[in-house]
Amino acid sequence: MKLKFYQVDAFADKLFAGNPAAVVPLKTWISDELMQQLAMENNLAETVFFVPSSSGREVGGEKADFDIRWFTPELEINLCGHATLASAYIIFEILELKKKKVVFNSKSGLLAVTKKKEMLEMDFPSWKPERLAEYPDGLKDMLGVKEIVGVYKHRDLLVELNNEEDVVRAKPDFTALKATGEKVIITAPGKAVDFVSRFFAPIAGIDEDPVTGSAHSQLIPFWSGKLGQKKMVAKQLSRRGGTVYCEQRGERVTMGGQCIFYMKGEIHIS
Repeated sequence: MKLKFYQVDAFADKLFAGNPAAVVPLKTWISDELMQQLAMENNLAETVFFVPSSSGREVGGEKADFDIRWFTPELEINLCGHATLASAYIIFEILELKKKKVVFNSKSGLLAVTKKKEMLEMDFPSWKPERLAEYPDGLKDMLGVKEIVGVYKHRDLLVELNNEEDVVRAKPDFTALKATGEKVIITAPGKAVDFVSRFFAPIAGIDEDPVTGSAHSQLIPFWSGKLGQKKMVAKQLSRRGGTVYCEQRGERVTMGGQCIFYMKGEIHIS
């Protein structure tokens, strides 16, 4: 068996920035075991697979074009932003889809990506996190921060800090975080942007993710409520870094970003 794959830097306007994703277009699904093995071998935050959709599901009168699934080196996840953005880029630029919008059917519902000149805009679910009265003991020390303002959760723990410097200076203990069984977002108001964040997921085999679209499904409604704004610009302060153009739209959020093509190749499986 031979499979084509592509590697794309998502949420990036230059090479070696943003979040790299491996994209594997398929005509029909391969086994879950093989997809997980390929993700482990690629050893990127996510390897994404998609096939032409047979779901018949629709959004806004448009049928799903592709069914999509995402795998970290350790497990399958239910939503991934940067790999969805990278998939749309490959579909528009390499597979040459002859329209401006692609619709994916996923475990988190229908996801649309629209091409707007150099920008790709994703339509994602809005996951407003709720404040927790109780959270893992010692979380402040696990994150290596001086103070926690509040802890919230939808899918992942969202930890509010005082300012951008606290986000930058956090020194997480990944072994301790993994033991909690939680994926963790830390966030604070930004200096040059509306808000900043970092994302830690050692439980999924990713100590720190460079740029995380799914985390922004929580971050956008959280900061929209706190700041009283619908449109915002965010930065994820990982080593690679990335900028996300955000908007709260009722029960949905949009995230805009660019993609940079890195490489293509062929996987040989005997």
